[in-house]
Amino acid sequence: MLWIKALHIIFMVTWFAGLFYLPRLFVYHAMAGDAASRERFKIMERKLYWGIMAPGAILTLVFGTWLWLGYGFTGAWLYAKLGVVVLLIAYHLYCGKLLADFARDRNTRSHLWYRWFNEVPVVFLAATVILAVVKPF
Repeated sequence: MLWIKALHIIFMVTWFAGLFYLPRLFVYHAMAGDAASRERFKIMERKLYWGIMAPGAILTLVFGTWLWLGYGFTGAWLYAKLGVVVLLIAYHLYCGKLLADFARDRNTRSHLWYRWFNEVPVVFLAATVILAVVKPF
C-alpha cells in the first residue's frame, strides 16, 4: 500500500501544480493585448488542463479511493477531507468552464479577479494536508 500512497501523493502534487498555474495563466491571458499572445495562452491553457490537470485529478482520485478501500479509513477527518476533495473537483471543473470561455473569446473577468481566484487552491491544499496528516478530529 505504500506504493499506492506514494502514487496518490505524486498525482496530487501534479494536480495541484496545474490548479496553481492555470489561474495564473488566466491572469496573463486576461491582460494580453494582442491576438498572438491570446492564441498562445489558449494553447498553453488547453495543454495544461487536459495534459496535466485532468490526468492528475483522475489518478489522484483513483489512488485515493484505492487507499481508502485498502486501509478502511474512518473518522470525521476523512469526511472533512472528502468534502475538500469535492470542492477541489468543483474548482477544477470551474477552471474548465473558464478555459472554454477564454477559448471562445468570451472572458468577462478582469486580471484582478483571476489573481484572487488563483489563491483558492492554497486554502484547499492547506486543509487537505492538515486533515490527512494531523487528523484533528
